[in-house]
Amino acid sequence: MLAEALFFSAVLFIIGVVGVLTRRNAIIIFMCVELMLNAVNLTFIAFSRQYGPAGQIFVFFSMTVAAAEAAVGLAIIISLFRHKQTVNLQHINILKG
Repeated sequence: MLAEALFFSAVLFIIGVVGVLTRRNAIIIFMCVELMLNAVNLTFIAFSRQYGPAGQIFVFFSMTVAAAEAAVGLAIIISLFRHKQTVNLQHINILKG
């Protein structure tokens, strides 16, 4: 049971890393970061079944941070879209007026 959960978590994390490194759309990158956070949460839950409920407490705090990150991240993406009319990161250069 632990090995399967850790394997699935590793696969989810690798999919997230590949998505962050290869995509140019800010929303897709944002979703891949959330996928990586969920993979870490799955790892915490898998280990909490074996070592005690401390992992579940970490998951609770991790989900709280992820929710705050989602709110701030989406606000930044919406602000960039309003000013630049695109969410493609290749076309966004905020250092240049």
